[in-house]
Amino acid sequence: MWDELLRRIRALRPRLEELRDDLDLAGKRREIERIEQAMTDPSFWDEPDRAQQQVRQLKVLKGPVEHYEALERQLDDLQVLAELAAEEADVSVIPELEEGIAKAEEGLRQLELDLLLNGPYDGYDAIVSLHPGAGGTESQDWAQMLWRMYTRWAEDHGYQVEVLDLLEGEEAGIKSVTFAVRGPNAYGYLRSEHGVHRLVRISPFDAAGRRHTSFASVDVLPDLGDSPEIEIRPEDLRIDVFRAGGHGGQHVNKTESAVRIVHLPTGIVATCQNERSQHANRETAMKILKARLARYYEEQRLKEIAALRGDVGEIAWGNQIRSYVFQPYTLVKDHRTGVEVGNVQAVMDGHLDPFINAYLRWEAARTGKLGRGTEAGEGAAAATGTAPGTGAGGNGAQGAPAGTAGADAGARAGRR
Repeated sequence: MWDELLRRIRALRPRLEELRDDLDLAGKRREIERIEQAMTDPSFWDEPDRAQQQVRQLKVLKGPVEHYEALERQLDDLQVLAELAAEEADVSVIPELEEGIAKAEEGLRQLELDLLLNGPYDGYDAIVSLHPGAGGTESQDWAQMLWRMYTRWAEDHGYQVEVLDLLEGEEAGIKSVTFAVRGPNAYGYLRSEHGVHRLVRISPFDAAGRRHTSFASVDVLPDLGDSPEIEIRPEDLRIDVFRAGGHGGQHVNKTESAVRIVHLPTGIVATCQNERSQHANRETAMKILKARLARYYEEQRLKEIAALRGDVGEIAWGNQIRSYVFQPYTLVKDHRTGVEVGNVQAVMDGHLDPFINAYLRWEAARTGKLGRGTEAGEGAAAATGTAPGTGAGGNGAQGAPAGTAGADAGARAGRR
């Protein structure tokens, strides 16, 4: 018993040490020291934009270093505790050791996953926009359900959520919402959610009790803040002001406080009407515009690379990525990774990690950036297994809408 516990603890050590080089801890520590030294210079804040960028970079660098060091201490403590308990044959600490080993294993898996967050903006905060598709109240209600889902996920992970723009529906739901998710790697994780999300359920707004299929688009952008990386020339902008709509207060509806900014060279538009003042709405709209431009330029770069390589297929952000089926069976299926979760309510309550983690591994395998100890198939399987109530089995697949053949097959297999 003691030998087995010690073996499990010691087996984690080589995996952790392998990550030291993969994470480039030495390089990160040198860069942390450089930035912290620069911050002691009285002139550091003379250029606020550059200073904020450095502070953001410091935060991103410290995340994996602190995570690694915490895991190292955790394994040291577990080994000492296990050795002392073995000497004294103290079985009362076995539950504590089991719990500690499980937490260390989960922390190690998370650190391995963090290796995949190597995109240029992965460490940034995220700006998320939700827009319902055609379908009126039913689609607007679906958009609000997704908003709640992402808010729950963010809260569970210690992220802060700030509503930037909101337009409520006439009867129920929302016509659109834009919100920021603030915290380490928020964009790195949430970019997996970008695309069209599909709902199948018996609509509570249909008196005949018929089944409806609704869609909503999820747009995820990095919050670049005042980053100088994206330069916007004033002459390239058209700025319109108008009265805010929705259920705002008297001031919001009777003054021209809402702002719409159009980037003329690209046609990209950003709107904000949630703040009480025109100045605040303009600042928020500019932030959203800058994020959308950053993604636009990145898409153009990827298209050029694909053309040079002769890649087949379109690089698009509007593809349907996931289906949420409430009737005639319950199943959430990601169409990119194949991950399925049978507990729909758990997903709607923010249990998104199985999908996010599997997407990161799937993307890394697809682009050839998979790190050691992080297999794509293993990632999808592990992700499916960790969700409460997961699995392909459902309560019946007959009559399911088109486009869910894989999910139907899984549900039928689960019934047998």
